[in-house]
Amino acid sequence: MCLAVPMKVIRINKNIAEVDLAGVRRNVDISLVGKIKPGDYVIVHVGFAIQKLKKTDAETTLKLFAEMKNAT
Repeated sequence: MCLAVPMKVIRINKNIAEVDLAGVRRNVDISLVGKIKPGDYVIVHVGFAIQKLKKTDAETTLKLFAEMKNAT
């Protein structure tokens, strides 16, 4: 099974974006998505941003992740 997670874009340098999820930062390739800017959310899968995500959708998903974590 594969998992893609929403991450917040912190900064961009050409086709690489630094993204954050709960304090964990990674560099991902953004060449597969359209125009994005710092503050946007993207779905990240194996080092690639594969889709831009609405802020409300990202926040809903992250809230569900937190609820699952607290349920264990």
